[in-house]
Parts: sequence; structure tokens; C-alpha cells
Amino acid sequence: AFRLWSPVASEVKLVTYEHWDDSNGMEIEMDRSEKGTWTVELTGDQDGLIYTYKVKVGEIWSEAVDPYVRAVTVNGDKGVVINLADTNPQKWTRNKPPLGKAEDIIIYELHTRDLSIHPESGIQHKGKFLGVIESGTKGPNGVKTGLDHIKDLGVTHVQFIPIFDFATVNEKKLNEPQYNWGYDPQNYNAPEGSYSTDPYQPKVRIRELKEMIQGLHDQGLRVIMDVVYNHVYSVADSNFNKLVPTYFFRYNADGTLSNGTGVGNDTASEHKMMRKFIVESVTYWAKEFNLDGFRFDLMGIHDVETMNEVKKALVEIDPTIIVLGEGWDMNTPLAQDQKANQKNARKMPGIAHFNDTIRDGLKGFVMNAHDKGFINGKPGMEDIIRKSIAAGLKYDDHIASYQKPDQVINYVEAHDNFTLWDKLNITNPEATEHDRKQMHKLASAIVLLSQGIPMIHAGQEFMRTKDGDENSYQSSDWVNRLDWKRRAEFDHEVEYMKGLISLRKNHSVFRLSTPEEIERHLQFIDSPSNVVAFTLLADDSKIAVIHNANRDAISITLPHEGNWSVLVNGQQAGLEEIERIKGGHITVPALSSFVLKQIFNG
Repeated sequence: AFRLWSPVASEVKLVTYEHWDDSNGMEIEMDRSEKGTWTVELTGDQDGLIYTYKVKVGEIWSEAVDPYVRAVTVNGDKGVVINLADTNPQKWTRNKPPLGKAEDIIIYELHTRDLSIHPESGIQHKGKFLGVIESGTKGPNGVKTGLDHIKDLGVTHVQFIPIFDFATVNEKKLNEPQYNWGYDPQNYNAPEGSYSTDPYQPKVRIRELKEMIQGLHDQGLRVIMDVVYNHVYSVADSNFNKLVPTYFFRYNADGTLSNGTGVGNDTASEHKMMRKFIVESVTYWAKEFNLDGFRFDLMGIHDVETMNEVKKALVEIDPTIIVLGEGWDMNTPLAQDQKANQKNARKMPGIAHFNDTIRDGLKGFVMNAHDKGFINGKPGMEDIIRKSIAAGLKYDDHIASYQKPDQVINYVEAHDNFTLWDKLNITNPEATEHDRKQMHKLASAIVLLSQGIPMIHAGQEFMRTKDGDENSYQSSDWVNRLDWKRRAEFDHEVEYMKGLISLRKNHSVFRLSTPEEIERHLQFIDSPSNVVAFTLLADDSKIAVIHNANRDAISITLPHEGNWSVLVNGQQAGLEEIERIKGGHITVPALSSFVLKQIFNG
């Protein structure tokens, strides 16, 4: 049964094709039905049927792929009817790795191709969904690569930048060098074909994506999908616009397309059928692919009501699904109080926002390459870092109105902008490599030991570089790949990151859930300039954390005399005692984080 919504059309046809590359198909008239829809039914088994829609609006006929389509031909040019049960892998289950609460989440942001494409990754299915779940793979010096590396790190969620069908990689020419992040949507409900072993077979990409998700679940890792409903690649070529011209997009008062996204168009989530599409698309992915989270690209383009509807629909499927997004204040013609941005966070309970305040506070404003932050030499940043460590709940309202820690995603680098390592090369060219490593570790420690939900960018653990490429969305594999050689060289730094992650996971005081808990357990202590220090009161112990961003060692008075066990010292991190300190004073080396646990007996 086919149903299409196009209230402005005077005629609509279903077009069916024998082969993916046919230019002419069989046209079947559709009947006008309720609420602006058109319908037709075909009898018999239609599994594998290739189809499109043709609509006549005014005097113009347009042909489009069904926006709701779940399977597509190569390059997403036509839709395909399929029996989705045929796409389930052999061991497909609804089971997921356990998750206690949102603050337990540690996100690892990854591009599917980047993980495996390096010649020394040891992974067979390079650049593919299946490459993500190969286990036992080794790289230079025998280091773990791919899935084993991610699992070893200790993160809980892998967040994939776009894996739906996007426009800019030609699936017919996969032997030629091509690369894109994928923020250019073509078919929202079908997986990207270039990540499958055979983009010509519509079921293969679906089955292999499910295999990847199942494989990650089997290893205790949850999966977040990056969704890009805020714009389309091209309005003129968009299926939405061909079927119902102008309806799905926002326009300025002068009739031009609004462009808050900066890529030429903004979708109109406040329009009933666009909102319906977004909610139904997300719920389809959640149910059919058993996903664990959705990261909304440029979420500030959408309206508050749509995002709340998304959250509500997902909670009904699985209350542990995380909804997060870029809550930037975008210049789009939507009333300020309706924009799904950080300033309106209080109107969107349970929806998380990327915290650019901690990101820019740590390393400098991302739009100014030379601007510095707390870790790399900007004075006077202590207050904003303190507020950030306390989950940003006391930021000024013009920054954000976070109500709970589960609304805050703390990070210092992502796929966008310079990597932290590259930023430090620009802001601190005179620094030694040792000092840059110290600044880098300091930033990661602050992110991982703050209240809220931390996110690390794939490769951040070995100080990933893109050789100064600030916007690598279509740069080469050489720029974008995870460099497993560098992973081997930076083994010490990877171990440090693993130690910080294990510390966070093993001490619940780093993962508090309410403002009241934070008020009760977290106390900042007096510290010299360019230092932020605090204690966390656990049930059986007290933890002290000191972040020293000075180029010199500093001395600090701890809140209590006694025995303190050092767990992090700027070079090592973890659950094991590095040394024991007696008394109430501690010296913290330059550009280092210290974590100490008070010992009450012994």
C-alpha cells in the first residue's frame, strides 16, 4: 500500500522500474485520498520492487524518491520496497548493554571510514560498517586497533557521524579516492551505501549496518547516530521540495530561503508534516536498528516542541536512549523562545547540548585560531572553568539554562574545527612537545572529571592531528584517518586517558545527577591564579582534584590534614595509588591535573 502526501498536486503517479538504471518505468495513477494524500495498492509479493513518485504541481511534472523510503538503489536515486525481516543478521536481538543513568555515558565520536582506512589498521573491511566490528586487529608495535582499541579505552557509546544515505560520495566509483563527513542528507531513512560491501544491493547496506550495531552491542558498546534534519543538500533536488514545493523549508520575509545553517537552507520543523517526518524518522531508526541515541546536527535550527516530541517518542521506545544536539543560537526566522538551543534548555528536559562554553574556555574560541583558553595561557578563566566543572548549571542565562547534568555534553574537540593538538600548535608555537602534551592531557582530564556527560573525539586519546586542516569534511583519507602509527607512538598518553576514564567510571561522585547532589558533594577550594581545585565528598572518602594550568609548579593547601592517596599526577592516571602524601599541603607540577583520595584508616 503506497501513500504519498502532496496536497498541492493535481495528479500523482507511482512509477515502478525493472532495474536500478532504467530511465523509463511503468506509471500507475494514484487516487486522491484524505488530508492531501494519494494512495494506490499493488497485489502480490513486491519485495525488491523499485519505485519513485511523479507529481504534477501546476503545469510541471516532477519525479522524486519517497522521502520515507527505507531502502534505495545505488546512489539513492530510486526507492525500493523490501521485507525488512530479511535484513536482520543471524544473531539480531533487542538486547542492549546495560546503562544506569545518563551521566554514566562516555561518548566516542567517530567517522566510520576513519577507523579502519589506515594501511596499518589490520582491518580487512576498510572504510566499511563491517570493518568497525572486526576484533583481534593489531597495528604497528602490536597495538590494538579498531573495535578492540575502542573497547579497551573504556567508553560507553560510539557516536557515528552520518551513516544515513548522503549525497556527496559516488557509490558507483568507490575505487576512486572520495571522502565526506556526510552532512548532506539525501535519503534520511536509508543507510549510506559507500559503507556497505555492495551498494547495488538494497538489503546489504541495511543488514551490514545492523551487523555493526549488533557487533558493538555484543562488546558492551552502545551506538549513537548523528542525524541531520536541519537542512538538505540541495533544495531544488530535494525529494521534499519536488513533492510539496516550498512547504518543508523556512523562508525570509522577502521570500528567499532562510540560511541559518550556512549551507543554503533551513528546514521548517515547526510545520506539522516536517515535525511528523522528523519524529517518525527517528523512531523508525530507534526501533528497526535498535539504536541507543541520536545526536542532532545544528539542533538550534529546530523548534523546542519538535525536540520535545522526539524525546517523548523515544522514551516510549526505550527510556535510556539519549537525545543530544548542537544547541547553537542560529540566525533562522523562528521566534527566540522557540529555538531548540542552550538558552532554552530549561524548556527541553532530558535533551543534552554540546557545551561550547567549556570547549572554548579550555582552549580558546574556535572561530579565532589564535585565541587561547585556560589550558594554553589565557588568564582569568578560573570562574568559567569552575562553573563548567559544576555542569554549567550556574552559567548566565544568556549562555545556557541547563537544569540538570544530563543536559550537558562536555568536550574540548570534535570532528569540526582544529583538533586540540593542531589548535595548540597555533596558539603555543613556542611550547615544547612535552608542554603541548601536558596542556592536551590537562584539557582531557578537565572534561572527564567534570559533572555532566563527557565526549571525546576519536583519536583525541593519542593527540590526533589533521596537520592543521580546520575543516576536513571532504579532505583526503590521509588527513582524516585514525593514524594507528601515532597510536603506537603515543601509547603513554592513551594509557593516561584510559586511567581517567576508569576513574570516572569507578567513582560515582564524578557522575552526579541533580543540582542538589552537586551542591552537596562538590566544593571548590581556594587556589592560586590559573588553578582550579575542588573536593568531592563520597560516601566513604573525600576526593580532591587540582588542575594547574600554570607553566610552573604550585603549592596548594588541602581542606584536611591526613593521608592522601595520589591517583592522577599529570603523568599517570587510574585506580592504583601512585604515591601517598601525608599532611595538608601538596605541590602540583606545571600543566598537570592531580587527583587525590583521602584515606581515613591507614
